[in-house]
Amino acid sequence: MVFTHDTGVGLQAAASLANTLALSPGAVDELTTVDDLSELFESYGYTGRHDRTRAELDEVRALRPRLRDLLVAEEGEAVRLANQMLAEHDATPQLVRHTTYDWHIHATGFDAPLATRIAVETAMAMVDVIRTDELSRLAVCADEGCAGIVVDLSRNRSKRYCSATCTNRNAVAAYRERQGAAGGQTASGQSSGQASSRASSQASTK
Repeated sequence: MVFTHDTGVGLQAAASLANTLALSPGAVDELTTVDDLSELFESYGYTGRHDRTRAELDEVRALRPRLRDLLVAEEGEAVRLANQMLAEHDATPQLVRHTTYDWHIHATGFDAPLATRIAVETAMAMVDVIRTDELSRLAVCADEGCAGIVVDLSRNRSKRYCSATCTNRNAVAAYRERQGAAGGQTASGQSSGQASSRASSQASTK
C-alpha cells in the first residue's frame, strides 16, 4: 500500500471533486445539484455533518478550484497551499476511530461544515504525499483533450488517465493507429513485391 487507507481515499475524493469542474472543451459541470453532492458524499465514505442544502453545495463548489491547485502544485507551492488550508480552518489533528475505519486522523470536528472537512482532509492527505516524496503520483490526465487529475496509487505507477472514458478512448486510438501502420506496411510490401515481379518478368523477356 502506497499510503494509509484514509490518505488514499482522501486524495481520490478530492480529485473526483476537482474533476467535476468543466475545464475541458465540451465538458459540463458535474456538481450542480444537492443530489450530486450527496452521491459524492456517499461514494467516498465521508462521515459527519451533511446538511444537504444549496448553501452547503455552493461552499463545496467554491472549494473545487483550490483543491485542484493543491493537487497539481509543485512541491513548494503544495506545501504553502496545504499549510494555508490547515491554518485557515484551525486544524487540530486527533486520532479517531469509528465504524468505517480503524484508527486514523481527523483534524476537524464531525460537526464542521462539509467544505471545511474536505479542505482539511485533503490538506492532511497532501502532507503525507509531500513527506513521502510521492507528488509524482498526482498528475494531469494524459488524454490531450482532458484536464482531469490523476491519482496513481498503483505499485508500478502505471495509471495515466483520470477515468475509464479517457482510458478507453486512448486505447481505441492506439489500436487504430497500430492497425493503420500495419496496413501501410502490408501495402508497401505488396507494392515492392509487384515491382520485383515486373522487373523479373521484363528481364526474362529480354
